[in-house]
Amino acid sequence: MNWLEALILGLVQGLTEFLPVSSSGHLEIGKAILQIEAKENLTFSIVVHGATVLSILVVFWQDIRDLIVKSITFKYNESSSYVLKIILSMVPVGIVGVFFKEEVESFFTGNLVLVGSMLLITALLLVITNFVPSGVRKIRYLDAFIIGISQALAVMPGISRSGATIGTAMLLGIKREEAARFSFLMVILPILAANFLDLKDMEPAAQGAIGIFPLMVGFGAAFISGLAACKWMLSIVKNGKLLYFGIYCLVVGSIAIITGLI
Repeated sequence: MNWLEALILGLVQGLTEFLPVSSSGHLEIGKAILQIEAKENLTFSIVVHGATVLSILVVFWQDIRDLIVKSITFKYNESSSYVLKIILSMVPVGIVGVFFKEEVESFFTGNLVLVGSMLLITALLLVITNFVPSGVRKIRYLDAFIIGISQALAVMPGISRSGATIGTAMLLGIKREEAARFSFLMVILPILAANFLDLKDMEPAAQGAIGIFPLMVGFGAAFISGLAACKWMLSIVKNGKLLYFGIYCLVVGSIAIITGLI
């Protein structure tokens, strides 16, 4: 992978991680087009996912700090309750990651027909969500677990994690802003945990598969674009304009299916 390919894929990862269009799906399409080798995929994916986590920490630093400070009092309050809901939401994806890791990884094989099909599902969810009135309540424990199931399903390339979790929350009657906030905060630890497991299992030969400069370019591109996309997504959800992304996923998914079948 050269620096230009790293720049392109870094931008793709940063933008699509938070916008409801599936970062994994777009990365698989990008890697198929650029013909990136498998051993380069893992190293690069770890780096750019780390960059997107950093962008979330920057955008939500005040929220994260307040939750930590108010939770370490070891008293049951609104902040500690919110942290428990985030932990509960991670249970489904944790089960998938621990017990079905190999099965999940088998989906990431450049299968454009699969990616396209999942993008169509994302498109359908976004279109439906667009016509749901904004809710008025906050997230409850059962809501957190159901949203967590949506996050677990989003391990499929083409299913947008942000689209699935925010869409599910809105269908449950959660306020739009609250749905977006919870969606971004709940993903931090799962991404870090997945990166840790990938690093632990990575073969030594794969660690040096990409030069340091392309990795730095990819990291920087993913961080900057992720920062912009995260803030943009908050505005999009608040203004209820998910329909446009549903149309986009419909178009891209259809193209991916046609390309994969040719």
